[in-house]
Amino acid sequence: MGANASCSLVDNVHDLKEILRVEDSVIALFYASWCPFSQRFLPIFQKHVGKEGRHFVMVQNDQESMADQYSLKVYPTVLFFEKGIVLKRLDGVLGFGLEEKQFIEWMS
Repeated sequence: MGANASCSLVDNVHDLKEILRVEDSVIALFYASWCPFSQRFLPIFQKHVGKEGRHFVMVQNDQESMADQYSLKVYPTVLFFEKGIVLKRLDGVLGFGLEEKQFIEWMS
């Protein structure tokens, strides 16, 4: 992550909602530490933190407590929030996850 990168790590819905309340534009990666596809994608996500002038959040959701609220079916999944509302999503593919190329295209 760059020196001016803005990235938070959260593991509960309260902290996530607080970030969404404070920050207008947020890109959030929902992942699970037990998921090998999440572990493969984490460094890719971190590499792009700060490049979009948005706040980035890594949401560790090991207990899947936020799955229903954000319609998470596969890890990793990336959501783009504008003023707390999901405007765009990039869902991982079951048994595959996400690739850097997909993430770059999604962000542009």
